[in-house]
Formats: sequence, structure tokens, C-alpha cells
Amino acid sequence: MVALTPRRIVEELDRYIIGQEEAKKAVAVALCNRERRRRLTPEMRREVMPKNIVLIGPTGVGKTEIARRIAALVDAPFVKVEATKFTEVGYVGRDVDSIIAELVESAVNKVYEEKLQEVESKAERLATERLVNYVCQQLSETRKKADDRLNMTGVGRRKRGRQTQVATARAAEARALPSTGRRTKQVVTSLLQSRELDDQLIEIEVTEEAESIPSCPEYVSGMEMDDARGWFSESTDNERRRRRRVSVKEARRILTREEANKLLDFNQVVENALREVEDHGVVFIDELDKLVGPRIEVGRDVSGEGVQRDLLPLVEGATVMTRYGPVRTDHILFIAAGCFYHNKPSDLIPELQGRFPLRVELNPLSEQQLTRILREPENSLSKQYRALLATEGVELDFTEDGLREIARLAALMNQRSDNIGARRLNTLMERILEEVNFTAPEKSGQAITIDASYVSKHVGDLVKDEDLSRFIL
Repeated sequence: MVALTPRRIVEELDRYIIGQEEAKKAVAVALCNRERRRRLTPEMRREVMPKNIVLIGPTGVGKTEIARRIAALVDAPFVKVEATKFTEVGYVGRDVDSIIAELVESAVNKVYEEKLQEVESKAERLATERLVNYVCQQLSETRKKADDRLNMTGVGRRKRGRQTQVATARAAEARALPSTGRRTKQVVTSLLQSRELDDQLIEIEVTEEAESIPSCPEYVSGMEMDDARGWFSESTDNERRRRRRVSVKEARRILTREEANKLLDFNQVVENALREVEDHGVVFIDELDKLVGPRIEVGRDVSGEGVQRDLLPLVEGATVMTRYGPVRTDHILFIAAGCFYHNKPSDLIPELQGRFPLRVELNPLSEQQLTRILREPENSLSKQYRALLATEGVELDFTEDGLREIARLAALMNQRSDNIGARRLNTLMERILEEVNFTAPEKSGQAITIDASYVSKHVGDLVKDEDLSRFIL
């Protein structure tokens, strides 16, 4: 986790996103203001409201990528949603309150995983003790069955013939297993720690929810908070138990998670998560422009203005009921994005416009920026394909003129047809490397150079034929 300073956040975003400096700075300042607010007195903290942002720009220029990277950078509850998934309250579909519900779920899972790490070592120790008991118990049962088989073979030796010999051999093998009477629990523990028993099958008893956070009933109006949150403690005591036959390796993982759940205070998990959501939550709403449409004078506008009006209370500050309890949205930071091809932000309802005071325009990508996108980011396409083909023993080398040619063709295709920004690079790269990807297992140990002539050979004719490129690119 990087320190939340505006410059450091921009530097981290620069590692993955080319250009769009204004958008990066706006998001960085908005996030850092939340950290600054945390240091204020309680009285002043309540008065400082987040400055919500609208990112405006064509598709493929980095709006969603900024959101994705923020999620990785910010140690805060984060959720990304598409505005087109919601309908006005009263109609079939998702209502906007589910945004906050998703945010709370992500926060609870985040805090839960953090708390698990704190008790992990103790949980592993307790799980190992239980595993030792299970292994010793199984060894004891196996040896008892072996004794029973040997006793049976002594009674009916003549009648059983060949079957008796097989049974005797299997019983002898079972008797050769470690005996809990002769082999101490310390020896079994040593075998478990050295992973020598990982493939052995054993039968364990676990709760039905041993591998995840205990479920909580849906919060309903009138439910006492202590009842809703106290469900976690009760669930660990009242869960039904069942027996499972798994490998020792899998049993170790299941038992560790079960012991960790017993060590956690789930009331505290929920309280911390709700506090994190209310003070530091971030919501990214994509495709906001799709909510702007022709005004409907009669009845409700299911997909447009009606959804905007439902969003307004969330952005202004309201109490939303979730399965974990009520959540205030006053200090949640909302970042919206949209292309606004056929409309403009001023077409949103005035109330919603006022709640997104910061508007940042992202510029279309130039040919030079597309070249940098292919070369510079840590997750650039050239580095991805080089790493993928290296797994087959193929050394892929992109020359500078080859990258420039790919960027030139991408920019040309964006001009001729719909401008999909950097996403055009994915289509071109797949077409250029189609043959290499297909024959890679047969070319192990070879080096392949992708230069301008190689690019032109594989996609140049397709780009020249505008009718054909309309379908292929």
C-alpha cells in the first residue's frame, strides 16, 4: 500500500496509464482529501463533504483503468458498477440501494480477511492439533480392522483359499502403519509438518460454513442491531456439522479456516466494516451518460431520469438498510464516468449535476500515446505477449518501428470506424500474432522479431481494404 499523497498516487497510476494527467490529479486529490479529513476534529470532520467527480471521455482512454487501479491502490472499500444495470424503484431489476449493499459486502470481506491474517498462526496451530487427533484416530481404527481381518483368516483359512492370502497381506500392511501406542503424537505432528501425509485421505468433522465468513440474515426495518450483528456469534455455535473425507492437505486448509472463525469477533468485524464504508468508501459509477435520454412527460422513466432521481439521495447523503445494518452515505466518494457522445453532463438533472462538482475531460489517444501504451506500462500488451510465449520457449521481440506501426494502424482504424481507443490495440495484436500463437509449441527455442514489415505483412492489406476491415478490425 502506497502512502496516500497526491504525487505518489499519480506516480503509481503512471505505471499503468499513459496520459490523462488532469484526471489522475483530480482523483488523487479527492482521495487524499479523505485521508486529510480523517485527521480533523470530529466536529469539522462531519462538515467536510467529498467532492464527487465525473470523468468525461471516449471509450478506451483510461476511465475504467483508472478505477481499476484505484481499487488496488486505495486501502478502502471500493465497488464499480454500471449505471445501465439499474431501474427505478418499483420496476423489475436492480435498484440503486444495491450499490451500497455491494460496497458493504466488499468491506466486510476485506476486514474479515485482514482479521484472519492476524489470527492465522494461532489458527494453524489449533488446526494441526485437531489434525493430529484425526490422523491418530484413523490409524487406531485401521489397526483394529487389521486385527479383525487376521482373526477371521485364522478361523476359516481352508475355506477361503486365495481370498484368505489377499486379506492376510492387506491386514499385515495395515498393521505396519504407525501405532499411536508406539508412535507418539509428536511423530505424527512431525510427519504432518513435513507434508509427508498430505496425500493421505482422512475423515474430518466440520461445520457447513467452515470455509467462509458466517452468513448473516437480511437486515429488516425494526430489527435490533445487536440481533443482526449478534447472528455471527450464534452461527458459530449452532451450525450443523457433517463429516467429510478429504486429503490431509485439504483438511488442513478447512480446519485452519474453521479455527480462525472461532477466534474472530464477528461483531467487531461488522462494526469496523460499516465504519470504513461510511468514512472511506469509494463508488465508481460507469456509463452515467446512458441515463440521459428523451424526457418522458407521462409516467415513469425506468432507465433514465428515474434512475438519476433514485441515485440522488445516495450521492446527497442518505441512510441505506443493508443486511449488516444501516449505512450513512454522506461521506462516500462517488466517481462517475461516461462517454457523453450524444449528450453532455448538463443534460443530467440539475440536482445530480450539483452533487458532482468536479468534471474532468479525458482526451482521445494520439498515435504517439498508443505507441507508449504498447511499450511503457508494466502490464503493456508487448510485455504480456512476450511473457505468454516465453512459456512455450519462444522469444518474442518487438522492435521500435514495429510498435509504431501497430499504433499507426490502430489510430487509422479508430479514425475510419468507431473510436474505441486503446482497445483497438488488442484486436490488432491478436491478428498480428495469430500464427505465432498457433504454432508456438512447434517453435520452442526460436526467436521471432515483430518489426514494421512483419506487421504490414499480417494486417496491412486488411487495413487498406476498408470494407473488409469493417468486419475484421
